[in-house]
Amino acid sequence: MPKVTYLTPEGYEKLKAELKELKTKGRANVAKAIAEAREKGDLSENAEYDAAKDAQGLLEMRISELERMLATARVLDPSQINTEEVRLLSKVTIKNLANGATMTYTLVSEEEADLKQKRISSSSPIGKGLLGKKKGEIAEIQTPRGVVKFEIVDISI
Repeated sequence: MPKVTYLTPEGYEKLKAELKELKTKGRANVAKAIAEAREKGDLSENAEYDAAKDAQGLLEMRISELERMLATARVLDPSQINTEEVRLLSKVTIKNLANGATMTYTLVSEEEADLKQKRISSSSPIGKGLLGKKKGEIAEIQTPRGVVKFEIVDISI
């Protein structure tokens, strides 16, 4: 059973654009690098050729991964998300009960996680600990520094 990838509409379009870029410009650039390295002579001792072939392998691996993700993607409609409990695409405001700090995160799939944009993966320890919680509940989350208790202050989209 292939792993389903849950994405926002923006995340789906971003992955589609990356795939198109890699299949066109990415492949063209790698082919050019291989051709240039091949022109330099003996392939058995040609580090540039080896590096270009390695780059080609990594590029094809990423293309394959993106194709798999897009083929199994389920695009989530934010307007259909229930805000009664924390779910994928929920924007959740939490309060650290130890120090009183308040933070707001959006729970997304691993593929869309970006801490700088306050988008955390639902499969991360914090994401897993928040899923299913309701406003006012306490989430006890195991972190490298021990268990941290967070109060669910608000859930929105």
